[in-house]
Amino acid sequence: QVQLAESGGDSVQAGGFVRLSCVYSGISHRYCIGWFRQAPGKDREGVTAIWTSGGGAYYADSVKGRFTISQNQAKQTVYLDMNNLKSEDAGEYYCAAVYTSNLPYGGTCPRGRNEYGYWGQGTQVTVSG
Repeated sequence: QVQLAESGGDSVQAGGFVRLSCVYSGISHRYCIGWFRQAPGKDREGVTAIWTSGGGAYYADSVKGRFTISQNQAKQTVYLDMNNLKSEDAGEYYCAAVYTSNLPYGGTCPRGRNEYGYWGQGTQVTVSG
């Protein structure tokens, strides 16, 4: 029932900009949508997340001030705007969903990958010097 699909991955120069999109279905306002990334040989790490109802966002320290999560609820789409990209930002980016049954609306979304039970297929971001 729950489905997510990422798109927008690209190959860019350092300092460049990429917007990723995550189109979802079967998800209500009680879900957080998170963005994760995984570089070769490294663990999948949480980047940011947001409630489908709005609010509750967190950002990993490594991307704070450069990345922005937003959404268009009518389009059932969550975006990740990545500014001033660095080589360390390269990797496979995934969106994921978790049902936040025990959180008040606006409560901070979970950070850990093991909290999210629904995943997209991934989209590749490459950053060159």
